[in-house]
Amino acid sequence: MFNSHEFYKKRLSAHMKELGRYTRYILNGHMVVVMFFLISATAFYYQQWLTVLPENFPTALVIGVSLGLLVSYSPVRTLLQEPDLVFIIVAEDKMNAYFRNSIIYSFVVQLYLILLLVAAFSPLYFAAFPERTGTGYLLTLAIVLLFKIGNLIANWWMLKVREAKVRQIDLLARTLLNIAIFYFIIQGNLLLAGIITALFAFLFLYDYNISKKQAGIAWDLLVEKDQNRMQSFYRFANMFADVPHLKNRTKKRHWLVSVVSSRILFARKHTYDYLFRITFIRSGDYLGMYLRLIVIGGLFIFLIPNVWMKALFGLLFIYLSSFQMMPLYQHFRTNIWLDLYPVDQTIKKDAVLKIILQLSIVQVFIYALLFIAIQEYLGFLVFIVAGALFSILFINGYIKSKLV
Repeated sequence: MFNSHEFYKKRLSAHMKELGRYTRYILNGHMVVVMFFLISATAFYYQQWLTVLPENFPTALVIGVSLGLLVSYSPVRTLLQEPDLVFIIVAEDKMNAYFRNSIIYSFVVQLYLILLLVAAFSPLYFAAFPERTGTGYLLTLAIVLLFKIGNLIANWWMLKVREAKVRQIDLLARTLLNIAIFYFIIQGNLLLAGIITALFAFLFLYDYNISKKQAGIAWDLLVEKDQNRMQSFYRFANMFADVPHLKNRTKKRHWLVSVVSSRILFARKHTYDYLFRITFIRSGDYLGMYLRLIVIGGLFIFLIPNVWMKALFGLLFIYLSSFQMMPLYQHFRTNIWLDLYPVDQTIKKDAVLKIILQLSIVQVFIYALLFIAIQEYLGFLVFIVAGALFSILFINGYIKSKLV
C-alpha cells in the first residue's frame, strides 16, 4: 500500500544528499572568505552608522517593507520530479501527508532568513525606539512567524489555480497588505495594523474558497516551479563545480546581441569571441549576475565612509564578478558540435579570458565614475589604477591557470 509519508522521507533524504553534494564545493571555495569579510565589514560600519542615526530616518518603513517582502516570498518546495506526472499523479488522493510535509519543510528552510533579518534589524529597531523593550520585539518576531505560515498556506492554495494572472494579483495584494501590517506594527499604530490584518484574513479565506473550487492539484505547475528553483541552485553551484543536471536557459535579447557582436570581424580567430559574447548576453544568469554584483558593489562604495575601504570593496566585487564568469569556459562542454570547429582550443581559452577582462574593465570604469560622483577624487585615482592592475593580474594569472 502506498504511504506518502514514507515516500516523502525518501524524497527528502535524496534531496538533502543532492544539496550537500554541491554545498561542500561552495563552502570549500573562496566564497567563504569573501562572505566572512563582507559580513564583518558590513557589521562594523552598520554599528558605526547607528551611532549617528538621523532622527527622521524611516525605520518603520525600512523594517516594514523588508519583513513584508520576506513573509510574502513563501514558495512551497514539493520536491516533485517529472516522472511523478506519470507514476504518482494516480495516487493524488493519498498525497495529503506528502504535501503537509512539504509545507512544514518549506517553513523550516525559510526560517533562517526570518531569524537572520530580524536579528539584523534589532540594533536599528532599538536605536530608533530606545523606549521600547525586548519583549515587544520578540512579539513582532512571533507575528512574523505567524504571517509566514499564513502566506505559505495561501501560496499552496493558489498553486491549484492555473491562471498565472490570478496568482500574480493575489501575491501582489498579499504583499501590499503584509508590508502595511508590519509598517504599522513597527510604527506602533496597532489599530491600523489590526484593521489591515482583518483584510488579510478576508483575502486568506478568499484564497481558500478559490482553491476548493479547483478540480484538483496542478501537478505540472508544481513540478515546473520546483524544477526552476532547483535549476537556480544548480546554476549557482556550477560556479564552483561541474553540474551535469544544469539545464541552460536562453533569452533572445536581439538588440543587445547585435550591439555587442556588431564589431566582431568575420574571421576564424574571432569564432569564440562571437560565441562567448552572445552566450554571456543570452544564456543562463551571466548578465543578470554581473549587473547585480555591480549594483551591490556600488552600494557598498556609496555607503561606506572610509575611502580606502571603498576601494577595497570595489576590488572585492571585481574579483567576485570575474570569478563567477569562469563557468563560461565550460558552458558548452556537452555540445559535441563545438568539437567540429576547425579552431584551435587556445583561441577558445583566449576568448574567455578576453571577455572576462573586458567585463572587469567596464566594472572598474563604472566604479571609478561613482568615486567621482561622490567627490572622492583621490579614491578615483587609486581605484582606476588598482582596479586595472588587479583585473589584468588576476585574470591572466589565477583564472588563466584554472581554465583547463
